[in-house]
Amino acid sequence: MISDAIANWVIRIGGLGVILAVFGIMVFLVDVVRPLFSGAHLVGQHEVTLKGTSGRVLSELVDEYTTIIVSVEATGEVVVNDLGSGRLLKSNSFLTGDRKVTAFSSTLRGDDVAFGFDDGTLRLGRIKIFAEILSLANVPSGLTKLAGNTLTDGEAVYVPIENDQVRKLSVSVTLEEPQRIAPEGTALIAVDYRLGGTVERPTTSFVSIDANGAVRLSRLETKRNLLTGKEQTSLSSVELPSLPVGTDVASVLMTSQADQVYVAEKSGWVSRYDARDPSKAAVAERIRLTPEGVRLTTLGFLVGEQSIVAGGSDGSVNIFFRLPTPGAGTADGFALTKAHELAPQPAAIVAFDPSDRSKMFVTADAAGNIWVRHSTSEQTLLKLRTGATDISAVSLSPRENAVVAVAGHGKAFTFSMDAPHPETTLRTIFGKIWYENYPEASYTWQSSSGTDAFEPKFSLAPLIFGTVKAAFYSLMFAIPIALCGAIYTSQFLGGRVRGVVKPAMEMMASLPSVVLGFIAALILAPIVENWIGAVVLAFVCVPLSLFAGAYLWQLLPQPVAQRVGGGAKLLFVGASLVAGLYAAIHLAPLFEQVFFDGDFRAWTSGAGSSQPFMTLLFWPIAFVGLVIFIRTIPALSGSGRAGDDGAREFVRWLAMLALSLALAAGLAALSVWAGMDVRGSFVGTYVQRNTLVVGFAMGFAVIPIMYTIAEDALTAVPEHLRAASLSCGATPWQTAIRVILPTALSGIFAAVMIGLGRAVGETMIVVMAAGNTPIIDWNIFSGLRALSANIAVELPEAVKDGTLYRMLFLAALTLFIMTFVLNTIAELVRLRFRKRAAQL
Repeated sequence: MISDAIANWVIRIGGLGVILAVFGIMVFLVDVVRPLFSGAHLVGQHEVTLKGTSGRVLSELVDEYTTIIVSVEATGEVVVNDLGSGRLLKSNSFLTGDRKVTAFSSTLRGDDVAFGFDDGTLRLGRIKIFAEILSLANVPSGLTKLAGNTLTDGEAVYVPIENDQVRKLSVSVTLEEPQRIAPEGTALIAVDYRLGGTVERPTTSFVSIDANGAVRLSRLETKRNLLTGKEQTSLSSVELPSLPVGTDVASVLMTSQADQVYVAEKSGWVSRYDARDPSKAAVAERIRLTPEGVRLTTLGFLVGEQSIVAGGSDGSVNIFFRLPTPGAGTADGFALTKAHELAPQPAAIVAFDPSDRSKMFVTADAAGNIWVRHSTSEQTLLKLRTGATDISAVSLSPRENAVVAVAGHGKAFTFSMDAPHPETTLRTIFGKIWYENYPEASYTWQSSSGTDAFEPKFSLAPLIFGTVKAAFYSLMFAIPIALCGAIYTSQFLGGRVRGVVKPAMEMMASLPSVVLGFIAALILAPIVENWIGAVVLAFVCVPLSLFAGAYLWQLLPQPVAQRVGGGAKLLFVGASLVAGLYAAIHLAPLFEQVFFDGDFRAWTSGAGSSQPFMTLLFWPIAFVGLVIFIRTIPALSGSGRAGDDGAREFVRWLAMLALSLALAAGLAALSVWAGMDVRGSFVGTYVQRNTLVVGFAMGFAVIPIMYTIAEDALTAVPEHLRAASLSCGATPWQTAIRVILPTALSGIFAAVMIGLGRAVGETMIVVMAAGNTPIIDWNIFSGLRALSANIAVELPEAVKDGTLYRMLFLAALTLFIMTFVLNTIAELVRLRFRKRAAQL
């Protein structure tokens, strides 16, 4: 009694411990994933008046610590202020003589600027913010205290940081000499400025529009010898087709490669120039970006220059992609397409600033509202209010943790925020999203790329699909083998042979999945690729050889068949299997020539007709239908001596094979006539590491588990049920199918569901043999990427607490929920089967 009590408490505590452990894992996963959906929140805000500012601010530049602000004014002044106190630190001017600024542009980062003047000249400059870390000993004395703990020497700002160090922030303004662009006295009304090229061949490109409507594209290329340091500069300039007289130009945009130029009119029309060949540049497209009667107030690129943000006088904000569009009617085959329609603001959009590290950007309207947005997720992260109705410039800090807006009279509004994961919503994770350079919205997973302008794609849909696809095809291979093997072993083999076969099957489960994946990737995949015709034919020859062997066994005289033990039967089954494989290998060239025009892989890509293959698919369906039909006709079944019945059954089976094959050929011909083709669905282009290989390898891993549980369930059926069935005249096969199998259905279903759980959670086989391609495609000859494989592949490269890191934990949580739901449903169904079996 003491032992029973101890065991009872140990089992209780152990069970509760398991439940608590599982619950704890789920709580941990939820806690890691939760910030993905927290959006953004405001941390703090303050307002200050910037000293020394006297004109309308065209652009502003903020350092990554949000300590100083550089304002570029319409008067040509560059003013540097401390953002905490508003104190003037430095001022430079781009103006020389009596010129007036008539056009302005800056690069995406805002540190390279271009001024256009009323005399037709252009002046370039660079604004650079330097950050240095100094020890206390190197900090100059006599510093003046600013807001908080910030100090200044009149030009630079010093901020004490930890470990007795000081951060020094200073601004350098470099001005180039003015360049003549337009004829003397002709004002430049719009310019754009871009830097591109490589380290050894940097390029400077700018496009300008003068008051006469002339559009000029200039490109300055510098060839730098990395060994000697010598530089050779060449300038090329070309005049693009002029604008119609009276065109009210709002702005002009140009890509870094200077191959696309966008001229925006205030009416909402945009003329796109194709300048890939500057000598043959032409207007490729004219399109209206705003509705009729709505003015275009802002136009700009997001990072990467693939997304164009258009803001209107009605507060609308839309994202356009330049995409190849068949039938677009444009000169280059591309067209501007509206990809994202964002929430409109209450008033006209007057300012816009993109992030230089993601697809986040800010827009300000004429009513003083500032909205922080993300283009990919289409969400508005924050809605800020300044109270000013004359905002002239807005800036998103380099770290995306602050927004600074400048209004009239030097008023500056600073909003500190926290937006850790702006690209993740339930829609971006589980829905279709239209990404840059994609022709339409799609489910896509791509977490990294080779450029900083990359747009992360975090859709879990292809990973969930890959998990289901791998499990589905592996179970299609494993379930028939495991369950038929369990039925044969438990019901038709003698105890001695069964004692050898079952432990051998169970030993298969001891093989590590990494070994199976290694064998599948490096050995099995090349073999399947080279012998794909034989592999496909084996799915026909092996079942036919096993059925033929069974019918041939019935031809044996009854005394001989009864005297032969289970071991001989098993050897005969093995011989039939070998015969089927032998036939598949040697008939493969002829089979491939007749059914697939001599090349199976070319056939999967669209060559030849699909009718022969569809005949093979319809053959089993036609055969089963024919069997059901014949069983309804008593005259077609006979009785007599065993040998006579066996011969008659064998001949009838051959006749049914021929008849069902003819019926399948007719159905295939009818389907092809109706336009059906299996290619493009579950059959498609062949790749070496594909789902078929995964199904073989994963099936090998799943079969031992399913076989063992199913065999135990079948063996555990009470013997009196079997004896009662046999005593009533049922054959051993009828007893196994109609009595034993329904009684053990709960255990068999549990075996299938445990095998499904094993397949869903498999990692190494999928990692090594599936090709790791996150696509949604039922094609059995294509690759896939499962949730578990994605975690194993990408977690080592994920930055802790970053978006990818948390997305991988969300993938783990999704896998956890999938297996939990499957196991719960399996348990409910198993209990129902068990209750029905208990009534026996």
